Amino acid sequence: MTTIARRVAQLSQLRSERAVRVVVDGEQILLVRDGDTVHAYSADCPHAGAALEEGALCRGRIICPWHKGTFDVATGNVLEPPALVGLDRYPVVVAGDDVMVTPEKLPQPVRTASGEKRHYVVIGAGAAGAAACAALRECGFGGRITLIGAEPHAPYDRTALSKFVPSGEMAAADVPPLLAPDWLERHDVERIVSRVARLDVPARTIHFETGGQLIYDTALLATGGVPKLPALPGIELGGVHVLRSLDDAAALADAIGDDAGQTQVAILGSSFIGLETASALRKRGVQVTVISPQKVPFAKQFGERVGAMFRELHERNGVVFRLEAKVASLDGEEDDVQQVMLENGGHITADLVLLGTGVAPATRFVEGLPLQKDGGVLVNAGMQAAPGLYAAGDIAAFPLHEDEEPLRIEHWRVAQQHARIAAENMCGARHRYVGVPYFWTYHFGKRFEYLGHASEWDEIVVDGELDQQEFIALYVKDDKVVAVLACEREAQTARLIDAMARGVSRAQAFAVISGASCLAH
Repeated sequence: MTTIARRVAQLSQLRSERAVRVVVDGEQILLVRDGDTVHAYSADCPHAGAALEEGALCRGRIICPWHKGTFDVATGNVLEPPALVGLDRYPVVVAGDDVMVTPEKLPQPVRTASGEKRHYVVIGAGAAGAAACAALRECGFGGRITLIGAEPHAPYDRTALSKFVPSGEMAAADVPPLLAPDWLERHDVERIVSRVARLDVPARTIHFETGGQLIYDTALLATGGVPKLPALPGIELGGVHVLRSLDDAAALADAIGDDAGQTQVAILGSSFIGLETASALRKRGVQVTVISPQKVPFAKQFGERVGAMFRELHERNGVVFRLEAKVASLDGEEDDVQQVMLENGGHITADLVLLGTGVAPATRFVEGLPLQKDGGVLVNAGMQAAPGLYAAGDIAAFPLHEDEEPLRIEHWRVAQQHARIAAENMCGARHRYVGVPYFWTYHFGKRFEYLGHASEWDEIVVDGELDQQEFIALYVKDDKVVAVLACEREAQTARLIDAMARGVSRAQAFAVISGASCLAH
């Protein structure tokens, strides 16, 4: 039966700079005016369900408030991750001043293999791997696609592992997948669960640990990182955990058990993983001590003033810090850890130890390709590492700016940005990375967003109340905003991330912050 179009708005009342949500027969629909045309899309971001009308409309782009996923106003297609699929569309008719919407979704295209002989392989089934597969089919690649990963799970949202699983807010089994459960099958993407023993780059051949090999035409290397294990006596004891995979998160949650309030956890390192997990564990009542050689958490990334704010937020919520401290060993009895021994002779009782000591590029199996000293893969701005090989994500050392040395940025969304560019170029495009790095971190119910990347700055200019976690901090170098840290300013950061892609001065950034629309260039 054909659904009847409903009158939902007047064209004269819709503004081109602001989307509007309407509900039609139970369907949550976003209306976007584009000149005298109106588009109707699903109102919530397909990545995590953010209300898109609370984000921004900038230069023909719909920008999600939460994680800055970006969609084309005219089509609803993905322009920037973390969303990997476009917005659902609804039929719209403008009759005079009446906007009529039929509350029945138009079918999404399903792109499958079309008999093309080329074989593309994606090594690594995480955020970048999923993004690459989606982008390859979106770009019209009709050949064979094989996605290889060691984990048995389909690609999932790794950001939940430190933010929500340790707190008990989300079971490990409920961590959301990045693509619909049947997406790989419907789009003819072959999935191989296996570890790669050797990648012969010149021969374009993959050798598996279980035996057998696979020959490809072009590959994308997106294997991410592996936790760094410090060379400490006692590191092999039971109760010592890392947090990188879904199974790691499940093991940590299970080890805490039902008596969380009596459990003492020592976290080695004041990294993002370490402090996010500290926040999550405190929500369960776990006793948490963070041990770090740093003087101030996050001082390198955000500066000492902001780092002190993070420390105070954690201390107000019961986290104990042992800063400027170095671990000598882990001690225990009956093969289980019981305490952390410090170089100054002190010790900290611990039922469990979490290693938040960073990750290293997972590239040891790569042969025939020079690697950087840290194991990173050097790529050009199009994410190509060698003929027939691209790289994305944590392992990729890429030119963020033309006049600077290549660097690795270990951000989840950056990995997906890399993957989309690599996939587009594997399909014949000549695109370069011109995006704005972005990540978010979560502490005691507060979402902090970081836009851009600053290794140095002249000043930090704060609008709002830093100590109340309601602010935007601009990191300014030579009057250019090179990075932004913000909390509870999501609509403003949606507009700022668009402006930063084209370069923005301090004065222009404040115009975006104080205004209700995007910066015009």
